[in-house]
Amino acid sequence: MVGPGPGAAPLENANPLIYRRSGERPVTAREEDDELPDAIDDREIFDLIRSINDPEHPLTLEELNVVEQVRVKVNDAESTVSVEFTPTIPHCSMATLIGLSIKVKLIRSLPERFKLDVHITPGTHASEHAVNKQLADKERVAAALENSHLLEVVNQCLSARS
Repeated sequence: MVGPGPGAAPLENANPLIYRRSGERPVTAREEDDELPDAIDDREIFDLIRSINDPEHPLTLEELNVVEQVRVKVNDAESTVSVEFTPTIPHCSMATLIGLSIKVKLIRSLPERFKLDVHITPGTHASEHAVNKQLADKERVAAALENSHLLEVVNQCLSARS
C-alpha cells in the first residue's frame, strides 16, 4: 500500500473518478524491423508513465486520468519530451510527488539525450507555478532524489502492483 496507513490523515480525494485504461498498443511490422530506426513517439512515452501508481490510491495515474496520451508530446529529432499531468483536485498536496515520479520514470527509461519537461496542465492546480518551477529545476530534483525517504516513496509509485 502506498497511501496513508492506519491513523494517518484522511485522503484528500477519497472518492476519485476512475477511468478505463486504454488498450495495449499493437506492435507494427516497422517496429519489429531491426534495420529501421525506431523513433520514440507520444504513445511510447505514455506507455512508460501510464502505470505509475498514485501515491494515495491503489490506482494508476492513467486510471485517475492524471496522465493522458493527448498531453504527451515527443519530438524525437529534437530529443524533447513534454508531459502535462492533471492532479485530481486543485489543491492536491501530492502534485510535486506525482510530477517527480513521472520525471524519474522517464529519466530511468530514456536515453540521456532527451530534455524532459514535466508540468501541470495549465489551470488545474492552485500551486501550478510553484510545482512546475520545482520540477524544472535540475538541482532541486537531484536534491529530492538524495532524500532516502522521498526516493523510497517515488520507487513505490514506480513499482508494479502485486
